[in-house]
Amino acid sequence: MTHLAKLTFKSVTRSTKRDPITARREKLVTGLNEQKLVHAAALKGEEHLTEKSKWVQNEQGERVMTKIKRQVRPWFFEQDGGWYVQCRYGARVIAADGTNNAVFVKTLKDVGSVIDAFIAAAEAGELDKTINKAMERKPRVKPGAARASVNA
Repeated sequence: MTHLAKLTFKSVTRSTKRDPITARREKLVTGLNEQKLVHAAALKGEEHLTEKSKWVQNEQGERVMTKIKRQVRPWFFEQDGGWYVQCRYGARVIAADGTNNAVFVKTLKDVGSVIDAFIAAAEAGELDKTINKAMERKPRVKPGAARASVNA
């Protein structure tokens, strides 16, 4: 007990809660930073690939961890003589200005400045309302239920 007598003991509960707004901002900024890498690869004419760890069974039936490469889909595309850049939160496209879901630029080089603007806006908290709106779950209506309520 003499070794423990030298230590200072306290009762504490560890708080592991993160602010959900900050967590959403960080998730969006992480995705936008990855899109900067996708943009850099697109400027070189290459695809941006990331490595993902996956458990698979080998010929002997043993489970082994392998690395597989997956392609990251860009949030920008060419159309109407220019490039459209969309900001996504998960699989959902968010309306960054509240009404429109894309930014139009003339060249592929200008896409990088739009991504930087999205990162700055996300870090400043300007996209919090649109992220919250994208996070709202829409009520699921069964296909026949909508017609049944109209006929009743």
